[in-house]
Amino acid sequence: MIIVLLFGLMFLLMALGLPVALSIGLPAIGLIITPGVFPDSVTLAALGQTVVQQLFSGVDSFDLLAVPLFMIAGAIMEVGGISRRLIDFCNSLVGWAPGGLAAAAIGASIIIAGISGSAAADTAAIGAVVIPTMVRQGYPPAFAAAVVAAGGAIGIIIPPSIPMILFGFMTNISTSQLFAGGILVGALLGFSFMAVAVFISWRKGYGERQPFTWRQVGATGRAALWSMGAPVIVLGGILGGIVTVTEGAALAVFYALLVGTVINRELSWRELPGLVIRSQATAGSILFIIAMAKVFGWLLAMQQSAQLLNTFVNSLALPPIGLLLLVMLLLLIIGCVMETTAALLLVVPVLALLTPQMQVDPVQFGVLVVVNLAIGMLTPPVGICLFVSCGIAQVSLGKISRAIAPLVLVSMVDLIIAALWPPLTMWLPTLLYR
Repeated sequence: MIIVLLFGLMFLLMALGLPVALSIGLPAIGLIITPGVFPDSVTLAALGQTVVQQLFSGVDSFDLLAVPLFMIAGAIMEVGGISRRLIDFCNSLVGWAPGGLAAAAIGASIIIAGISGSAAADTAAIGAVVIPTMVRQGYPPAFAAAVVAAGGAIGIIIPPSIPMILFGFMTNISTSQLFAGGILVGALLGFSFMAVAVFISWRKGYGERQPFTWRQVGATGRAALWSMGAPVIVLGGILGGIVTVTEGAALAVFYALLVGTVINRELSWRELPGLVIRSQATAGSILFIIAMAKVFGWLLAMQQSAQLLNTFVNSLALPPIGLLLLVMLLLLIIGCVMETTAALLLVVPVLALLTPQMQVDPVQFGVLVVVNLAIGMLTPPVGICLFVSCGIAQVSLGKISRAIAPLVLVSMVDLIIAALWPPLTMWLPTLLYR
């Protein structure tokens, strides 16, 4: 009864428009201090102390320091000239094809995904540059926004990834292994999005085509060389065991700052305070959600939610693959109606306990969870990538939702492939770490 009331109050507060962190934390704290929930021998002072301890322990981690650092790196990348150079280089490679600029936008998103770890930051960085250009070349604004949103969602699948950092923090699974597991899945999604964008552009005659020349490839490649170096240095350091994830995040900040101010010279030092404030306001909201979710999770644990879930799962008598697909469906639904960080923090601690019954490796499950939530970023009513693209392209949510439907469909196909074919997520982690 307490668990039902807890989730019911949370969804009610979210529906009323209360911030996510408060929607999660207030019902949990309120129920903890409500008489009758805990034995009378437990004093109110002790419960209050427990709440404070859980709030503090929720964010007391060196690994979580990577979150604000990657947010800063993404903010610097957005205005430091990195995204424009990457788009120009990718367009020189594929601009000769129908829908070449759309494919170039997704290709640039794949590269940028190796810097910031934030889907919203990647969507903004690419969209601000490429959406106006696509519209000028004859692409419908809704289609341009949909392509950019889909490319941005890859930002949390290809490492570094803030949701993967959070997953590793909650489950004590190696974040580096999660990063390695996301590379091939992210690449599959990226190339699938490219194929769909090119096919639709070819069928409907969208966009302009430019002749392919090696001279243009060389010129844009030289201009983008330093920008392409960031994912290589950051990911190479993390996956190679040279730096930790948090140290890699600090390295990403330093490298983005170096490229933006010294090499590209498109970022002035006077802009930095504003960038830091904006990025850390977003990071602070994420950490506040994490702290509140810790209290929420503690109350669930005290109500023996894990045992109740195991009893329910056993009553279904599903085979492992059936249970896995059921969990994937549940995550897709949750990703559509709940903010990504909140969904990750609330359902992962419980669903991760089912990995033995699903007969999947915890690393594979972590990657599948992130892919599910990435798809949720492309669907209304809370898809953050959709809202960012809508704001840039100035189109309605309804129009972009219709335009992005084929991309969402192909992403679901890729998700099923990743779920049913473990080598897609496990080959690189096994090769590098086991």
